Amino acid sequence: MRHSLGPLIRRATVGVLALAAVWAAGSSPAAAPAAAPAPEAESLGFAERYRTLQHGGIVRAANASITCRTAQSPSCPDAQAGGSGVNGDFDMFYVDVDRDANTYNSSRAEVRLPNGARVTYARLYWGGNLRVGEQKPPEDNGRVLIAEPGGEYKQLLADTMVGHRVMDGMDAFQASADVTRLVREGGAGLYTVAQINIAMGRSTAGAWGGWTLVVAYENPAEPLRHLAVWDGFTPLSSGSGQEIRLSGLGFAAGAWGRVGLTAYNGDRRTTGDSLTVSTGQAESALTNTANPQDDVLNSTISEPGADAARVPAYANNLGYDSDVFDLGSGLLQAGDEATFRIRSLQDAAWAGVLFVAVDARR
Repeated sequence: MRHSLGPLIRRATVGVLALAAVWAAGSSPAAAPAAAPAPEAESLGFAERYRTLQHGGIVRAANASITCRTAQSPSCPDAQAGGSGVNGDFDMFYVDVDRDANTYNSSRAEVRLPNGARVTYARLYWGGNLRVGEQKPPEDNGRVLIAEPGGEYKQLLADTMVGHRVMDGMDAFQASADVTRLVREGGAGLYTVAQINIAMGRSTAGAWGGWTLVVAYENPAEPLRHLAVWDGFTPLSSGSGQEIRLSGLGFAAGAWGRVGLTAYNGDRRTTGDSLTVSTGQAESALTNTANPQDDVLNSTISEPGADAARVPAYANNLGYDSDVFDLGSGLLQAGDEATFRIRSLQDAAWAGVLFVAVDARR
């Protein structure tokens, strides 16, 4: 069992580049330092990462990096296909879709951009549980490999504080980095993310982990929209929740809008978790065909319409959620402020990312 990312990166035959300073918008490859991963904190309150007003929208690509062992459990295929199994039920092992013997986990997902779109911001988020049947060292929490469509792996270092906390039998973390230039140049297609620091095995808490790539784009053919990305690393257990208030939006009654949420360790059919939006006194629960309103943290990767391509494309991701919802009736009243609340009554879950795109008032 390989326990450290560092030796793997040194042995890798693919091209490797420290991206922490390289791929940020407007930076120069020649200025890339040999940086160490970002420092860590036990909890990170949600804060606004990005906001703009432009014609365009936000898309995301996401996938899990660990799943159950089919050879060890006859019920594993049913769970992967959308059954009610949870990560604590299984001996968990890595997803590894590439052909590189030096990586021990890898998965792919599609960034779908409309014709005429120009990427204005992109950020990769990754995270997992370090304590399962084994204990992974935290030194590699802030390192990961990423490859654009048709490209080779590049080492990516977290460029902001890493959330890392031991709680409820888990050793959990989330890291992130700006990849605007990489995605702007790589364009639409399948992105591969590898070497997320996740422990394998079996425990009551369960193994979990994955990644989400959030991409804001400008497109003159689309309406003028408010685009915002918030992130943090907040436990949602014991009924506690996270409130995110967006002000200065300026939207009309019945405005079109979407919201995306990334969270960790939500179990399917453990009810009592929700994502709601309010623009005044009324609060609306967000839901879609994959997410009941009282079980939003149910290990799904979903979006309105046809889902973007993923490899693999499990219906139950056993502890990893990255979902996009239509705001629908949530914006029936005009206003300039919306409040989102993420709650969990039973799941020992973690909130990581929330993004919003909503039509601006004209």
